[in-house]
Amino acid sequence: MAERIEDYGVIGDLQSVALVGRSGSIDWLCLPRFDSAAFFAALLGTEQNGRWLLRPVGEPREVRRAYLEETLILETVYRTDKGAARVLDFMPPRGTAPDVVRVVEGISGRVAMTMQLIVRFDYGAIVPWVQRFDGALVALAGPDGVCLRTPVELRGEDLTTMAEFSVAAGDRVPFVLTWFPSHQGTLPEPVDAVAALEETCDFWRDWCSDCTYDGDYRDAVVRSLLTLKALTYEPTGGIVAAATTSLPEWIGGMRNWDYRYCWLRDATFTLQSLVHTGYIEEASAWRTWLLRAVAGDPADLQIMYGPAGERRLTELELPWLDGYEASRPVRVGNAASRQLQLDVYGEMLDALYEAHLHGMPSLHHAAGVQLKLLEYLEAGWRKPDDGLWEIRGRRRHFTHSKVMSWVAFDRAVTTAEDIGAVGDVVERWRGVRDRIHAEVLRKGYDDELGSFVQSYGSKTLDASLLTIPIVGFLPADDPRVVGTVEAIQRNLMRGGLVQRYAEVGEEVDGLPGGEGSFFLCTFWLADCLVLMDRQREARELFERLLGLRTDLGLLSEEYDTDGKRLLGNFPQAFSHVGLVNTALNLDRGGAAHKRRRGRHRREA
Repeated sequence: MAERIEDYGVIGDLQSVALVGRSGSIDWLCLPRFDSAAFFAALLGTEQNGRWLLRPVGEPREVRRAYLEETLILETVYRTDKGAARVLDFMPPRGTAPDVVRVVEGISGRVAMTMQLIVRFDYGAIVPWVQRFDGALVALAGPDGVCLRTPVELRGEDLTTMAEFSVAAGDRVPFVLTWFPSHQGTLPEPVDAVAALEETCDFWRDWCSDCTYDGDYRDAVVRSLLTLKALTYEPTGGIVAAATTSLPEWIGGMRNWDYRYCWLRDATFTLQSLVHTGYIEEASAWRTWLLRAVAGDPADLQIMYGPAGERRLTELELPWLDGYEASRPVRVGNAASRQLQLDVYGEMLDALYEAHLHGMPSLHHAAGVQLKLLEYLEAGWRKPDDGLWEIRGRRRHFTHSKVMSWVAFDRAVTTAEDIGAVGDVVERWRGVRDRIHAEVLRKGYDDELGSFVQSYGSKTLDASLLTIPIVGFLPADDPRVVGTVEAIQRNLMRGGLVQRYAEVGEEVDGLPGGEGSFFLCTFWLADCLVLMDRQREARELFERLLGLRTDLGLLSEEYDTDGKRLLGNFPQAFSHVGLVNTALNLDRGGAAHKRRRGRHRREA
């Protein structure tokens, strides 16, 4: 059975990542891209669905792991009765072929080690043909091939590659696994593991040296930025939401989605986290990806795209996989890509406004994209939609969707004002903005509850309402905002963390079963507390969230406050974006939000 989510570390090469367990097993790896079919899929099944184990023989007395400082190189130290050894796991930034490098080093005494390699292509479904060729072990099936190079003697046993060896103090034993297209006539060039280790270390440390954040939480912020970088598909600049699919939002439940895609909703907050920490190049690449991905008819705008902007993300179930801790079904692809979620129009316009605000060079086609999106939204904002939580029940007039539609026109008007643009079009945008604002105050707020509500006419609270002061729809000291924040604190908090909304189940969102508390929603609450000048509460909440990270500083999407464990896909980009932005807000007393969102509305 797979380990707990928090027992995994991640290594990556800016096009995919591997999940490495505390046990020394790589249980998840998709190559050549994040969204390719996995050939190590034990995370969602059993070891027979593919894994790569490398660890001491027997149970070690102690296991300690950490990333080498400001890198994505994972060090796992094993102490046994006979001595100590460490394994260094990393993926060199992609050259011509993707490599996973594992280096075993002796520290003291002599440690007996074991290796088990089980390659199963197509998410654990296909047993490859294995042969030895040109000094390497080669596995082939369909379009995929991998080769393993190591000085250790290997043997085959029950469709598994095995090895035993030992290391003494000062010994260094490399293993290099490389993916290649099976039709390729020759094997990829060998990798010098020791040289690659040094080069990879230099790469990550050089990248981290560009970080301009020097506040109270630098270590946590840098680790979150490294995680965001690891989730970046370097060829295009797209940032995937997570490295995994089908890790459940509740153990044994069916809320198991594929997050290996790029969500437009992540746009603004991701751009903020990058720009405010000095990573303008990454922010620019993300903006360029956004503009390429959404090209076409605005009515066909999707909420998510593939790493290179792919639109067809057909959802399938994989019945041969048992699911993480029997949480089924296992899904690949994501049918929510075809949903109507009006908030993403606001996210797009807000992201482009952020780029303008921070002086990023304008792109010649950006203005045309904005005009087309606004043209569609002038009438489209009135539609019911599926909401930001991708509810698979009936469509509604979600308050958050209307607020983000307001954001789209607000940013367009603000940009026009900044550059001195006037005319009928700007006045029309201003009129639409004001009509949306008035309608949300009239229909999205419940006087009896003293709070905004999830959708027009409902009595349901929703954590997305915490974004109302963050995006500048109303100021944080407005009584309606204060009432909403306090209502959420009273009714949506579980174990000190924020739930998305009060009730889940088929009546509300079309799906059975429960879910954990959302890290991002709790970061939003901390941001609201900062904006309300409740600094002590905000800092206490933020530091509680920091305490829920894994020993490697990683976060998933959700947390089970009863079971004290991570839930959902991992590592989750939006959780780490939330961490970075809240750290920035705490250090600046909310100044970043206040500067950016200075034109609040106060209509009665």
